[in-house]
Amino acid sequence: MGRSHAPRPASRLVTVLLAAVGVFVGVFAGSIANIGTIFVGMQVLPPPEGVNPGDVASINANIDRYSVAQLLVPLAAHAIGTFAAAFVAALIASTPRSRLGAALGVGALSLVGGVIMAREVPNAPVWFVVVDLVAAYVPMALAGWALASRLRGGAVGATS
Repeated sequence: MGRSHAPRPASRLVTVLLAAVGVFVGVFAGSIANIGTIFVGMQVLPPPEGVNPGDVASINANIDRYSVAQLLVPLAAHAIGTFAAAFVAALIASTPRSRLGAALGVGALSLVGGVIMAREVPNAPVWFVVVDLVAAYVPMALAGWALASRLRGGAVGATS
């Protein structure tokens, strides 16, 4: 007779645990990617003279002295960090649906971080905040999910 393809409760638990581990490891990997991008970017395009990049108050007080190119460094760091985090999370998650959920979870966490930073640097140019919040988080999380899904052999768009 036909067998049901519904997952057993134990396998659901494993699916949820793997997704949670994926989010945790993904956030860690994304943080490393973000920090690495900032570090490399500051070597290529250092902040304006006298700005302490480790001090949000110093950045905020001098944000008008940043060139567009210098502002692209944190944009790239946010996008690369979110992509890496979502990619790792989706690689670890076990089912197509949990891969998408893990990637979007990481994207949502990253977006919350972006909103917090936008509030901490209220003098940032509007274009920077809009591009950062609209392009660097959820779209990059979806891109990380798509790549991980392709590498795992699942069709992008499958959520079963």
